Amino acid sequence: MNPDNILELIENIFCAILNGFANYFNTIDISKLPPMLGYDPREPLLFSSGTFLFVFLAFALAYFVLRKQLTARLLFVTLFSYYFFYKSSGLYFLLLVFVTLTDYGIAHRIAASAKHKRAWLVLSLLIDMGMLAYFKYTNFFTGMVAQMIGSNFQPWDIFLPVGISFFTFKSVSYTIDVYRGKMPPMTSLLDYAFHVSFFPTILAGPIVRATDFGPQIRKPLHISKDMFARAVYLIIIGLFKKAVISDYIAQNFVDRVFDNPTLFSGGEILLGIYGYCFQIYCDFSGYSDIAIGISLLLGFKLPANFDAPFKADSMSDFWRRWHISLSTWIRDYVYISLGGNRHGKWRMYLNQMIAMTACGLWHGASLNFIVWGALHGLLVCIHKFWSQTVMHHDRRYHPTGLRRFISVVLTFHTLCLTWLFFRCKDFDSVWIMLKQLVEKFNLALLPDVFEAYKYVFILMALALVSHWIPAKLETRFVGILQRGGVFFSAIAITIVIFIIMQVKSSEIQPFIYFQF
Repeated sequence: MNPDNILELIENIFCAILNGFANYFNTIDISKLPPMLGYDPREPLLFSSGTFLFVFLAFALAYFVLRKQLTARLLFVTLFSYYFFYKSSGLYFLLLVFVTLTDYGIAHRIAASAKHKRAWLVLSLLIDMGMLAYFKYTNFFTGMVAQMIGSNFQPWDIFLPVGISFFTFKSVSYTIDVYRGKMPPMTSLLDYAFHVSFFPTILAGPIVRATDFGPQIRKPLHISKDMFARAVYLIIIGLFKKAVISDYIAQNFVDRVFDNPTLFSGGEILLGIYGYCFQIYCDFSGYSDIAIGISLLLGFKLPANFDAPFKADSMSDFWRRWHISLSTWIRDYVYISLGGNRHGKWRMYLNQMIAMTACGLWHGASLNFIVWGALHGLLVCIHKFWSQTVMHHDRRYHPTGLRRFISVVLTFHTLCLTWLFFRCKDFDSVWIMLKQLVEKFNLALLPDVFEAYKYVFILMALALVSHWIPAKLETRFVGILQRGGVFFSAIAITIVIFIIMQVKSSEIQPFIYFQF
């Protein structure tokens, strides 16, 4: 790609944003734009797509050119972030603009008005959560009411913008933190727009808070050799998790089992459940790795979102390791807001159940997700009661030796069973899979299954073994990338892309958490 093409690409990115606004005011027809600029719901701009690679290279060049021009650089990234969001949700990216403008203004009102700050916070919550409720839950709750009164309800045609749960939670945490006095309101609208729309995290997190991200926005751009090497490492690992492990085991085994469970024996059902467990982990943690890696390339440090969750020795421990940005958000803004553990143990258990049920509802407008969240809440409460009340352990207690091994195995299998409610489309499918698992568990078939799907199980084993890779090996690999420089990093990424091309399907598979 020559310099003229790069400059033309950068210009086109800006044009895409401007054309989006122009179309809203009926001055330009979006449908007449070239494919790369127009919105096509079948072709979102995914991290794992080849298109994103070329677009990001052009973006990175412009970012480097603007490295010493702070305001221009922040504006450029913000506009690109809007374009990135537009490619996934069309003109619904204006919702992002709306939330940004309203919460930026409300936060300043909260800080300036001691008398009415609670009312301003309520207004912010009504706007943000009301918007989320309309787009995500209108059909669900309306359908439930219609069913109770015996009415025939046909779901309304309401589009669900990708990532709406993530950017609304990000914005809600900002106004609450300003209300609680944890941070002053941002003085620049551009800074806040940059924070809310930051493209690596806009579609599927991590849910980065303004208290952590805000102080980094106006720091001088500095990308150390270690940051660059760690970024390349995370991007390589993330791409491999998503496009090699997750997509392969999903298309070649997991989807077949869940789509037609009656065609498989109980042993195959169990292996399919294991497979989904590894699929969703590699898919979502892969996205988080890529997002954190891209952020490092831009000079921003984001907290880790996963910490080897299948090493958890209890369901409480699992939620300290899985989707950390969401679990800590639920803890700080739901559980603690309800009173946490400040009003006795039984109130604590109730608050825990409400928080985890809300976590389930956040994942999707379905009774399956509500049951999944409530079940996790119940399991967390049972663990807390047993560990802290019956055994009198400290809340930071972890078993060791054989007890830890047994606890990890039991936790993993309990988790796998709960994924049934997460993955199955309805309760009937859950019942069918459980029935197959219990009544038709044929061990004699397993050798043939392992032979037929050997590559699937090799990748599943690789995903599991990765949890126990010593941190020293990761540090050593990052060190190799650091010593090898840009050229060696480019070779490493090229090798991973080549591997992806050998195993990928004809269609790019979206990330699982885009639906949330």
